[in-house]
Amino acid sequence: MTSPSSPLVVGIGSPDRGDDAVGPIVARRVADLGLPDVRVIVHEDPTDLVVSMTGANPVVVIDAVHSPQSKPGELVVLETGEGVTPLPEDAWARTGRGGTHAFGLASAVELARALKRLPPRVVLIGIAAAGFEHGEPLSPGVAAAVEPAVSAAADVLRAASA
Repeated sequence: MTSPSSPLVVGIGSPDRGDDAVGPIVARRVADLGLPDVRVIVHEDPTDLVVSMTGANPVVVIDAVHSPQSKPGELVVLETGEGVTPLPEDAWARTGRGGTHAFGLASAVELARALKRLPPRVVLIGIAAAGFEHGEPLSPGVAAAVEPAVSAAADVLRAASA
């Protein structure tokens, strides 16, 4: 049984927008590992992140990112948390879509910090995306990054329980 202070994995993304589906896919794969006391949730956008991660530690967030400097499928890992230097405005590239997802993952993390609800450790695992077109499947590079992202998340979770 998990508690509110259990490790938390959050997959962010829309299942029908190409590479944006990778966050939920990775989160579900992490859930399939059956790691003890780990809560796994999926959201289409980061607006609920502040409430969802309150009291959890660590928090691992997986999301597709638009990163012109990275090849599709490349992992971009950032770590922050309570007592750690805030993320800069451009730390987490926006996906370019409108709607609430444009609020941005870095903005959600920094809002949690301002509200004093940021966990001690938050690991953001971004997967550089090739496209976010409606109805498209994962691009080959992003599909190949699923298992490395699952491993990266599992490593964080296992280290936290050691």
